[in-house]
Parts: sequence; structure tokens; C-alpha cells
Amino acid sequence: MVVLSQPPALEHCSLIKTCKPTCVFSGIPVIDLRDPEAKTLIVKACEEYGFFKLINHGVPMEFMTRLEAEALSFFNLPQSDKDKATPFGYGSNKIGPNGDVGWIEYLLVNTNPQLTSLKTLSENFCSYAVNDYILAVKRLAFEVVEIMADGLEIEPRNVLSRLLRDEKSDSCFRLNHYPPCPQLQALSGRNLIGFGEHTDPQIISILRSNNTSGLQICLRDRTWVSVPPDQTSFFISVGDALQVMSNGRLRSVRHRVLTDSMKSRVSMIYFGGPPMSEKIVALPCLMAKGEESLYKEFTWWEYKTCAYNSRLGANRLGLFEKTANASL
Repeated sequence: MVVLSQPPALEHCSLIKTCKPTCVFSGIPVIDLRDPEAKTLIVKACEEYGFFKLINHGVPMEFMTRLEAEALSFFNLPQSDKDKATPFGYGSNKIGPNGDVGWIEYLLVNTNPQLTSLKTLSENFCSYAVNDYILAVKRLAFEVVEIMADGLEIEPRNVLSRLLRDEKSDSCFRLNHYPPCPQLQALSGRNLIGFGEHTDPQIISILRSNNTSGLQICLRDRTWVSVPPDQTSFFISVGDALQVMSNGRLRSVRHRVLTDSMKSRVSMIYFGGPPMSEKIVALPCLMAKGEESLYKEFTWWEYKTCAYNSRLGANRLGLFEKTANASL
């Protein structure tokens, strides 16, 4: 017998926004990590979209499918059992403390192996399913930002990766589950928003999902487009911190997730962040002679606090733009 997942509480549905489906975008850059031109292609994709699809990445498919199966086993538990994991990162409907809601349930943990949240996740899941996947994706993140540094001609090439490798790196890992909601979507002909529009505050995000669609990105002309799913690949997003460090050359991508009317979507995302005390500032090597930084200097702790205290869709970086400050 198949046990169906318990969806997020129905009483929240009236609070969740809907939107019309958008066209599938065929222009997402697809980059082979082993391509000799990958460093150039990655930089170009991050400049134009802040987003790209990564293939030939070296992470075993077994690691992905095993963790996905573990995640579904957890999300299929009775709600009372899942609620017991709330102190360790489980949540549903509510996204942050400022009133944002979505048709979603999730597990969010820090990837520091010394912290209780990751240990608890490993204890509740098959430990090697969690540990193998996170370790492999961390290594992938290090490699991607080092290849990116090569493309940007940053020296040394570990300027970005050292922040992710640091034992105090404030990186985290999130498992998202978007249950189907056919009853509500049939009434309106629209899709419920599973996770509202936002940018990721960290340096880089590495996402993998099952083959259910739902992810959308916002292009420079403010058009929303759907990203075709691919369970064998990863999707890489530029975060706000990297936008600042590149002085706006690389742009963090605004994105959201819509629910599917009949199929659940499962995604797993590694968010690569710097240590809390790290100063986030434009890298001098990426600035032309006489060029001024677009943003004032801040620590990751300051920016993370700002993000936590903001609505999901807020333009958080706007508060740190020098031009904005000068006009106050």
C-alpha cells in the first residue's frame, strides 16, 4: 500500500498566493563541468542569468536517489511524527518569521558536522544517505567556485572556496517537499505558490530535484519562466553575497517554486555561506582602476540578520547599496 504524504495544514491555503503557469524556458545555460571552456561559460551564465544547469558533475546518481527516497519516507510520516522534528529544522507552511507562507514542508539544517541539527538528521535518516550526499555536493560547490574564479581571473583561485571550506562556514542544507493540491488548483486554474519569489543570500546554491516541474526564475526583463526539471543534473544559483563580492558583475537570481496539481516535488539544496564574521565586500581584483564598490562593507552575520528580519521577496541588497544610503 502506498502511503500518501500529509499535506501542509489546509487552513493556511487561503493565505497562499497563486499565479498563472508560465512558459517553459529553453534558454537555460547547460554547462558540462568537464568542458575545457567551463570557466568561461560559467562566468557568462552568471553574468546573464545568475543561474545555470550543470551536467557531468561527478556526483553519483545513487547518492541523489537514496536521499530522495529517505526524504519521501520522512515526509510521508503522520504529521504528529514530523512535528517532533520541529526543534531540529522541520517546518511547514511558514517560511521565516515575517508572515510569508507557502504550500511546502521542509527540513533545514546547518551543515556543520558538529551541530546537533545535522547529527539528528543523520540519526532519523539513513546516516550515509545524508552524509554521502552533503559531502559530495560540498565538494562540487568548492570545484564550481574555483572554476568560476579561474574564469574571473581571480588569484588565488581559492578566494571563494576557502569561505565554504572554513570549519566555521555558515552553510546549510534544505530538503523541500511540495505536496500536490489538485482540489484547490482545479478551482482557480492557477498554481499555488510553494515557495515565494526571493534571492538566496549566500554565496552559491546547488539544487537538485525530482522530475516534477515548478522552479521558475525571473529574467532581466522581469519575465518569469519555468525551468525544465532534470533529476540527473544540478542547478546552480548565484547568491547575494557573490553579487556583492563581484561588485554586481554576477547577479543573484530571483526565483520561486509553484506546486504541481498532481505530483509532489522534492528538492534538496546546499547553500554555501561564509563564516559569520566574514566581511562581505567587492573583491579589488574584480574592480577596474577607479571603479567604486556598489555596496558598503558588511559582515555575513549582519546580512543574514537583515535577511531573517525581512519579508521573503524583499530587495535586501538595496539596503546596502551606497547610492541608496547616500540618498537617505
